[in-house]
Amino acid sequence: MLSKIINIILALLFVSFVAVQFDDPDPVLWILIYANMVMICAWAAFRTPNPYWIWINAAGYFIYAIILFPGAIDWFKSPDRSLLFDDLAKMQYPYIEETREFLGLVISLVVLAWQVWRKK
Repeated sequence: MLSKIINIILALLFVSFVAVQFDDPDPVLWILIYANMVMICAWAAFRTPNPYWIWINAAGYFIYAIILFPGAIDWFKSPDRSLLFDDLAKMQYPYIEETREFLGLVISLVVLAWQVWRKK
């Protein structure tokens, strides 16, 4: 029962992630990524999700996270890390948007890892 509640909360969290993607520079990609996570969490709340689907998504998100990782390193090295929360900074520094996307993928990967662990 607790797992069902957690999955419903996670699905709602990812719905909120979808809602804020419409003003993103690449909204279609991120709406699809987060909508997929909504589907997986909702699926897991009521049934066991297909493990192949989880692993395929995890592999894709992991590869994309590796691609974005250098931007996250640049943000970590920057003197003002609060720029991550500044809307105008993403226009000035490309690594800000890359770091935000990287963190979104990390959140998704943690949830996918939890889905795999929960199934065992």
